[in-house]
Amino acid sequence: MSKHALLVVAHPRPGSLTAQLAERARVRLTADGYSVDVLDLHAEDFDPRMAPADEPDWADQDKEYSPEVRAHMRRVEAADTVVVVFPLWWFGLPAVLKGWIDRVWNHGFAYGRSVPRLRGKRMLWLALAAYEEEAFTEAGWDELVGRQLRVGISEYCGIEDAKVHFVYDSLKAGADALKEADVALDALGA
Repeated sequence: MSKHALLVVAHPRPGSLTAQLAERARVRLTADGYSVDVLDLHAEDFDPRMAPADEPDWADQDKEYSPEVRAHMRRVEAADTVVVVFPLWWFGLPAVLKGWIDRVWNHGFAYGRSVPRLRGKRMLWLALAAYEEEAFTEAGWDELVGRQLRVGISEYCGIEDAKVHFVYDSLKAGADALKEADVALDALGA
């Protein structure tokens, strides 16, 4: 049985720690037998702005969205596993990633149907946080951000097997960040 992963990367610099972790994920997924579709939102010049063509139509779950969005929907739909690697900015998703979720994970595709199209997929959110783990967890950010990603996005869209893993102290983590990526990927089974 073939396995296919969509690896989404959301960082403007190709040499960033985020990009390094995404490459680590790609290598690990490939070694585990996955074919991997790398979606680098910046490199592909994804436009995160919502336009009328991609605005949800609550009265029409079969709305035909823009060609760009439909192409991204096909990439999500083709994947058994979705891995998203991103820096946590202002305790949330970077704008390009938030816009991708807003435009692509749209009504009629990712939610709004009695049987979600994304049901049965697995998902890993791999987030880089500049905070040290103790300060981040003491403030409750791990629970708040984790719940938003796991429940507010993944489960809302029918993905019940969703994990959130934080790489803490990312500004100083260096090679330790790669080990943290391995921990997250081990939990995913990659």
